[in-house]
Amino acid sequence: MDPTGVVSISFTTRDGMTLRGDAWGSPDDAPVVLVHGGGQTRHSWGGTAEALAAHGWYAIAIDQRGHGESDRSPGAEYDAGHFGADLADVVTSLDRSPVVVGASLGGLAGLLVDGEYAPGAMAALVLVDITPRQEAAGVDRIVGFMLDRAEEGFTDLDEVADAIAAYQPHRERPTNLDGLRKNLRHDEDGRWRWHWDPRLFNEESGLRSARVAARFETAARGLTIPTLLVRGKLSDLVSEETAREFLALVPHARFVDVSDAGHMVAGDRNDRFTESVVSFLGELQHLGE
Repeated sequence: MDPTGVVSISFTTRDGMTLRGDAWGSPDDAPVVLVHGGGQTRHSWGGTAEALAAHGWYAIAIDQRGHGESDRSPGAEYDAGHFGADLADVVTSLDRSPVVVGASLGGLAGLLVDGEYAPGAMAALVLVDITPRQEAAGVDRIVGFMLDRAEEGFTDLDEVADAIAAYQPHRERPTNLDGLRKNLRHDEDGRWRWHWDPRLFNEESGLRSARVAARFETAARGLTIPTLLVRGKLSDLVSEETAREFLALVPHARFVDVSDAGHMVAGDRNDRFTESVVSFLGELQHLGE
C-alpha cells in the first residue's frame, strides 16, 4: 500500500488477459468498480475513488484491455463484447456484487454485463455520459481527436496540453502537467503517446462496434437494478434527446445533468460528478441498512 492508501490489484479474464488497477478502502466494504472510457486509463477518475473510499466503499479502478498497464490483445480483439466479457469476469470474481460506474465504453460494458454476460451480478449501474445510441457527430469528433496523433505522438507534455485545450476549450488548460503522465507513455524514440493500443479502432474488431445501438438498447430495456445516468451538459455525444430515449427505456433510472462539463464529465467537473455519485450510492447504502 502506498502512502495515499492505494493498493495495486489485478484480474485475469476468461481469455487470459491481465487487467491491472488500483483499489482504495477496505475490501470488507461494498465494492464499486470504476471503468474508464475508450482511450483513457484508470487515472481518469480524479479524486472520485478516494472520495468513495472515504464514504465507506471499496473503490476499484481498472485499466481495460488495451489501455494503460493492462494487457493488449494479441489478436486486437477490441469489440464491445470483449470489454463486456472482461468486466463480467471482474464483477463475478468479487465476494459481493459491486456497483459499476462506467464512463462511455465502460458504461457500455456495464450494460452488456447485466444484459448478456452476468445478469444479476451487479448491485447498481452508473452510466457516465453514455447511452445506447450516441450522437454520430460527437463520436466522430472523439475518435478523430484520439487518432489524430496516435502514431506520431507528441514532442512533450506541453504539446499534449495544447492539443487537449484545443479539443476541450471549456476546460482550463492545466499549468501542472504531471497528471498527464499517467495517461501517456514515453516511448524509446522520446515521443509521448496515448497509453492505449492504436488497434482499438480496427474496422472489424475494434470499438467501432459500439456504434451499433440495438445490442445496448436491448440490454438497457432489461435493467432492473438501480441505475443513474450522469450527462455532461456540454456533451456532444449524449444529447438531451438521447438522454430522454434512455430514460424511456429505463423508467426507474435517475438522471443528473452536470453543468460546465462535456463528455469527460469526471475530468471536467470532478467535484460535481463525485458529489452526484456519492449521493446516489449513499441512498443504496441506506436501503441496505
